[in-house]
Amino acid sequence: GIPVAQKFGARDYVTMRRYVSVSLKLAAVMSVAVAIVTSLLCGFILRSMRTPENIFEGAYLYLLITFIGVPCTFFYNLLSSIIRALGDSKTPFWFLLFSTILNIVLDLFCILTLGWGVAGAAIATVFSQGLSALLCYIYMYRKFDILKTEPADRRFRGDLVRQLLYIGIPMGLQFSITAIGSIMLQSANNALGTACVAAFTAAMRIKMFVMCPLDSLGMAMATYSGQNYGAGKPDRIWMGIKSATLMMTVYVIAIGVLMWGLAEKFALLFISPDETEIIDDTALFLHINTSFFFLLGMLSILRYTIQGAGYTRLAMFSGVSEMVARVLVSLIAVPLWGFWGVCFGDPTAWLFANLFLVPAFIYVYRRLQRIVVKEGRVVANS
Repeated sequence: GIPVAQKFGARDYVTMRRYVSVSLKLAAVMSVAVAIVTSLLCGFILRSMRTPENIFEGAYLYLLITFIGVPCTFFYNLLSSIIRALGDSKTPFWFLLFSTILNIVLDLFCILTLGWGVAGAAIATVFSQGLSALLCYIYMYRKFDILKTEPADRRFRGDLVRQLLYIGIPMGLQFSITAIGSIMLQSANNALGTACVAAFTAAMRIKMFVMCPLDSLGMAMATYSGQNYGAGKPDRIWMGIKSATLMMTVYVIAIGVLMWGLAEKFALLFISPDETEIIDDTALFLHINTSFFFLLGMLSILRYTIQGAGYTRLAMFSGVSEMVARVLVSLIAVPLWGFWGVCFGDPTAWLFANLFLVPAFIYVYRRLQRIVVKEGRVVANS
């Protein structure tokens, strides 16, 4: 999505089409490879995370089906990012909304009607994502005439592959490194028993939902930053940072107030009312995490802005900072303070990441200003 946004902003549509064509080929190869490797390692992964035996079989089935469906996830994210890079952020949302509603309906059908249990939930998710990816593909080529390719555009080009990998591999490593820290934290929490596992799982579901606007702001800044980098307008990137920060602050305050007042009610979406200990732990996790959402919001805005400008290696090191923080919490705080330590795992990671990202953004922004002056491009403030 980043090189497509950059070339779209620079009006270099030929190279943009070639990036799209090469990325689709790369995604096909890489997603199948990831699906095969992770499916074979599914049991090893769960045992490494010290998954309790009484939920191991269900976790294995869910994870295996999800891994087999990795190409569906791959292509939805790729195609929706391309559509957003071309300035259309609404259509991927509508496809995602349709996929979510379909997922809910299929969950009910597969679990309650067919009796497939956990496997049914995974099948519903994979099918919904796959259908969303197909819809994105059809829409993309029907809507955007500038994506219609000539035979020369569809050739496999090694130079574009190298550029995509130069941008993509650090981003992939960043997410992988961040995930390693999360797995460490999950593993430490698993050792506390099934009650803590249930509370952590429910709280994470709710947290992932309420942090979606922060992720969306970040993704918007990646596209916005890439387009304005391509157009040679770094001042507009700074304007976007300020606008995104204002929107993020308003949302963080609102969701913080909501969670402090209604966290227990949200927990009841996943937990039986008689499981009072689990409900209390879920609410504790949500109270602590949402209190530090400003750090998460700044992390999303700054990291994705840096990525959009093409400095993905710097963004990767912020992932290293997150991983280090989560590992320290897992090894030190959780053994000392139990579930309280788990609750502070993510906020600590967000703090560590921002300590790196703030000076990194200052460095990137100053470089962008020098590059624009050097290349003689006009910087617009409109």
